Amino acid sequence: MSKRSEQLLELVNQNKKIEVNRLAELLQVSKVTIRKDLTDLEQRGLLRRRHGYAIINNPDNLSFRLAQNYDTKIKIARTAAAQVAENETIMIESGSTCALLAEQLGQQKKHVTIITNSYFIANFVEKFDSIETILLGGKYQPSAEVVVGPLAKMLLPNFHVKQLFIGTDGFAADTGFFGNDLMRAEIVQAMVQQADRTIILTDSSKFKTLGVVKQLPLSAIAAVITDPQIPTATVNLLKQQKIKLHLV
Repeated sequence: MSKRSEQLLELVNQNKKIEVNRLAELLQVSKVTIRKDLTDLEQRGLLRRRHGYAIINNPDNLSFRLAQNYDTKIKIARTAAAQVAENETIMIESGSTCALLAEQLGQQKKHVTIITNSYFIANFVEKFDSIETILLGGKYQPSAEVVVGPLAKMLLPNFHVKQLFIGTDGFAADTGFFGNDLMRAEIVQAMVQQADRTIILTDSSKFKTLGVVKQLPLSAIAAVITDPQIPTATVNLLKQQKIKLHLV
């Protein structure tokens, strides 16, 4: 995605609904160029178009969450992708930043095998010949486009990877990381058992909120990739816990 497209997406997310004419004015390009960019972003599911306007996606749609804080998430994804070696097999749990990591690996033409419970991610990278995807089976959650439950957990011991990449929904200094769904949190906990190291990909806003379900303690995490807006107290805590912190 070009820098202009990223700026355009940010403007749409900030305004929720904005005229094409106004976008052209703000970005100092022609309306023809704006329409072309909007078509590309709509095809990727990052926004919707109406006659003369661009509007944010349905908040219940995974693509809506992917579009939020996109500029930060893509930086996190690029940093994570740099840690993945050619011909490596990795595990990725569902989440918008995790989806962008998978896309980055494909765009970089890295030959990587991805084990995931996310059908959204599998569809997101199907166009990349260099990516081989292994999907877990189990109970399907349509809203998140993931599989969870006993069958998915039963399949996981068949795999072992060096690196697991996950997202998170919240954080507490005395507890660790939180999710917003019990069954997804259980899958994350099972995935951690099959990986040498677990890396959390998240924008800093998640460190300022508390999720619903305990996901992982700090002791389970090897590294965190986030942005510089993470609270200073949290930075110090992660360092005390010997968690490698990457600020993008």
